[in-house]
Amino acid sequence: MKVSLEGKVAIVTGAASGIGKAAAREIAAAGTEALFLTDRDATGCAAVADELSGTGAMVACGTFDLIDETAPEEIVSAALGRFGRIDALVNAAALTTRASFEDAALDDWDTLFAVNARAPFFLMQKAIADMRQREAPGSIVNVLSVNAHCGAPELAVYSATKGALQTLTKNAANAYLADRIRVNGLNLGWALTESEHHMQAVTLGLGEAWADEAAKRMPLGRLIQPAEAARQITFMLSDASAPMTGVVTDLEQKVTGA
Repeated sequence: MKVSLEGKVAIVTGAASGIGKAAAREIAAAGTEALFLTDRDATGCAAVADELSGTGAMVACGTFDLIDETAPEEIVSAALGRFGRIDALVNAAALTTRASFEDAALDDWDTLFAVNARAPFFLMQKAIADMRQREAPGSIVNVLSVNAHCGAPELAVYSATKGALQTLTKNAANAYLADRIRVNGLNLGWALTESEHHMQAVTLGLGEAWADEAAKRMPLGRLIQPAEAARQITFMLSDASAPMTGVVTDLEQKVTGA
């Protein structure tokens, strides 16, 4: 089985670090024709674009903050302006701000839903519109979370955003099946990303060795690596996974319900 994205133009959000960065690398390695990378971190996004420019893919980078209502339309417009079409979309950008039933504020709710659910919805809307206008097939992968099944108490609002996006993943898959537009999701478990390191080490004050301590409690003795998620994302994005659509896969060190 060959996992290939040859001839495809893809958008990847959250591409400056973590899962988005790993996905961009894997997608480029799969032979994609062009990549439009986006993140609110202009320096980080540009560094990834420079790194991938040597892979043979055409790479462009745009700085956008998904908290802005206009960001999805601006991202898609920029990608279309540069590459002329969109064949694939990876919604990897997300906030993991802690907010429970006890301490969540309205701003927490609005910000988390804006970035984690509203932005992916409208990015899908705009990408699907281009695919349908061209009567061309397409593929979308949404990076979700195992917290969508329930979630830890301190992740109540975050979990709700991922639950919403999980439903939208299936809804879009159903709505555009006849258009040959596939939409799948990856429920990601605890992964060792830059943002998670900052959250644990700095925001939560657990120190630089937090990952070593967390790893001792995991069945595999480590956290999930971004590259492992990226391989699954690239497979789902590619024709190798067709006709799979509306599927949400758990990538975690446990079996849900066991």
